[in-house]
Amino acid sequence: MTILQFLIVAVYGLCLAFIFCYSLVQLHLTYLYWTRKKQPAIPTPIPDQQVWPPVTVQLPLYNERYVVERLIDAVAALDYPPHLLQIQLLDDSDDDTSALIQRRIEAYTYKGIDMEHIRRPDRVGYKAGALQYGLERATGEFIAIFDADFVPDPDFLKRTIPAFTHERTGVVQTRWGHLNENYSLLTRLQAFGLNAHFTVEQAGRNSAGHFINFNGTAGVWRKSCIVDAGGWHADTLTEDLDLSYRAQLRGWQFRYLEGVETPAELPAAMGALKSQQFRWTKGAAETARKHLLRVLQTPLPFSTRLHAVFHLLNSGIFICVLLTALLSLPMLHLKHDLPGLEPLFKLGSLLILSLLALLAFYWTSLYQHHASVWQTTRRFVPDFFLFLSMSMGLSLHNTVAVIEGYLGRKTPFIRTPKHNLVHQQDSWRKHAYAMRRVHPVTLLEGGLAIYFAYGIALAFELQDFGLLPFHVMLTLGFGSVFVYSLYHSWRA
Repeated sequence: MTILQFLIVAVYGLCLAFIFCYSLVQLHLTYLYWTRKKQPAIPTPIPDQQVWPPVTVQLPLYNERYVVERLIDAVAALDYPPHLLQIQLLDDSDDDTSALIQRRIEAYTYKGIDMEHIRRPDRVGYKAGALQYGLERATGEFIAIFDADFVPDPDFLKRTIPAFTHERTGVVQTRWGHLNENYSLLTRLQAFGLNAHFTVEQAGRNSAGHFINFNGTAGVWRKSCIVDAGGWHADTLTEDLDLSYRAQLRGWQFRYLEGVETPAELPAAMGALKSQQFRWTKGAAETARKHLLRVLQTPLPFSTRLHAVFHLLNSGIFICVLLTALLSLPMLHLKHDLPGLEPLFKLGSLLILSLLALLAFYWTSLYQHHASVWQTTRRFVPDFFLFLSMSMGLSLHNTVAVIEGYLGRKTPFIRTPKHNLVHQQDSWRKHAYAMRRVHPVTLLEGGLAIYFAYGIALAFELQDFGLLPFHVMLTLGFGSVFVYSLYHSWRA
């Protein structure tokens, strides 16, 4: 075996090992989730109105002309004593959003609702900077945060504030719902993936006392927790994950309320989805770079430390998926040319075991929404196949983001455009925030679709069909991402 062949096999094996370990952690979360579901729910007592604490609602905004009025209306409808409620509109906009905000505030003035339109002198720190700027002016004991595309129910505060049952409870996070899940195949697959995070992952970790994360919106912080953890930092693109780890490493407890849903809008265009994915995956890598060593050094239970490590490194799965995919074709040739290494190539069976673990993870999530084995399985089979294919197709784009995060390369915070898409007839075409530019990575994605299509042909040429399903999904995934990227850019 040459040095190059050895390196190919070694890298391929290491990537498979990481994917396998990651899938085992997800399987353990699935076990924790089912264990939790068997325990009877303990109702949270709702206190008398006289003892409600003061709350500040922060709405970080930047160029949100299509959704800002809907957001203000929803927050103004919160069922909470008005004299205890402060609403901060943290507006960094440079378009007509500010005028829309001002008009909406005036419409609510007569109702006695305390709405404050806050404009910073500059946009330093992006969302984190805006939240910190507002925090210094916040009068509430608790801070509720909503992004522009969220629509909280009127009883949101009365269902979350009572969950702060202990003085060391620092955060209460709620589950995201989806206003436009059935808008398109793209939004349906996003909902499929997010539901697993907001069902099995968050609830599983929280039930075992492991670290979870505030998801940037649709949650409530205890103000003293933010201050104690050092406030909002802008040195990562996921300021929410960063502050979550700083707070929990200081001993603060987080609570996750799966039963409280806060709906929001999913990106309907591939460009917007890629922008969101880039920010999430790069920010997670930046946070891992910032906190991983401290997690390893802090005296924590082994299982909590293990889950925290894989939580911080979860965006690295895209690097492993991409490398495994790229090396799978050379591996087919090596398997054919070096039959003596047959036992080593059986490492590929780890992919099947990993797939089974992910099947359990995502099936459990979908089952919670249908509560029927037949209905769940019928919906699950196509959605899981397409979701996994699309995730693979995004692996190149997300790998670029993760590597930049690990290397410490800083880029601006690019917010995900929202277009108030609820019904299928709603359109984002020709909207001001539609993304029109085609990134050079898109062309590489098209090239990879052709590369993995060759892998399908190679399976028949070598009469080795072990990786054929993998190459079919890769071809479909990269091809779909490529076509969606071009089509949505053209439509814009």
